[in-house]
Amino acid sequence: MDLKLIDKLGRVKEEIGLAMVGQREVVDLTLTALLAGGHVLLEGVPGLGKTLLARTLAQVLDISYNRIQFTPDLMPSDITGTNLILAGRDEFEFRQGPVFASLVLADEINRATPKTQSALLESMQEGRVTVFGETHDLPRPFFVIATQNPLEMEGTYPLPEAQLDRFLFKVLVPYPSLEELREIVTLTTGVSQAEIEPIMTGTEILAVNRLAREVPVAEKVLEFALKILVATHPGNANATPMVKQYVQVGASPRGIQSIILAARVKALLEGRYNVSFADIEKVSLPALRHRLFLNFEAQGSGISPDSIIAEILAGTERG
Repeated sequence: MDLKLIDKLGRVKEEIGLAMVGQREVVDLTLTALLAGGHVLLEGVPGLGKTLLARTLAQVLDISYNRIQFTPDLMPSDITGTNLILAGRDEFEFRQGPVFASLVLADEINRATPKTQSALLESMQEGRVTVFGETHDLPRPFFVIATQNPLEMEGTYPLPEAQLDRFLFKVLVPYPSLEELREIVTLTTGVSQAEIEPIMTGTEILAVNRLAREVPVAEKVLEFALKILVATHPGNANATPMVKQYVQVGASPRGIQSIILAARVKALLEGRYNVSFADIEKVSLPALRHRLFLNFEAQGSGISPDSIIAEILAGTERG
């Protein structure tokens, strides 16, 4: 195990804590997903620090950062870039869009039209964009942190299943407690402001990703994760009563890939070189909640994916 990298991971979390008050689970899950090489969808009402988290991560990890404000009139070329005719010359030059950064914040992603949302698909999956038949590679590492407001539905377009499946995690951002609000006010309205220092580099992030893939997963732990995934399918013998009643389509194979990758990174963040059952349980909820598609009965009854996954976790035996 590279002890220097592991030490830096701990320092990254400490440095983020200088700017972010509370939201420890949100920070941990977002950092876990990025170090696993995945993308994150943050869902929460405005003002909870989602943009601050993305900007702070870019500073601490010392990677390039761009923010894209998604609106109904945003066009795909506003994200990917376009070819421009050079003045006085009969040729085109490609001008990069804001997606050409190591960390891209797609703010209020569900406000853009499906056509514009799909412009991120190739970027998120392949790490490249294609404009007028010409392919352009994106920087490495490359992460997308997307945000959406769960309350305001007017003028929004739900993310298509194909795009939801490309997010390694969907993380719910809770409202801060009274003590956290007190600390937020003290931190943000005082004279002194926290100065964030870069701790890692893009090269080291890629090294962590490679190191995480070497973390062993015991056969019994892998079997536990597989049981959780197949239990999300209503036609499976291990499906719980809520799954059979409320789930239309269960999680895709990307679900188990996300669980195992994230669990490996979580083990590294805690200084361990083995994946535990607890790691699997911890990452299963954010890895699966956006991969369950519920039927109309569930929507009408107010049943959430979280309650269904909680039942699966409670009913899945270890070992």
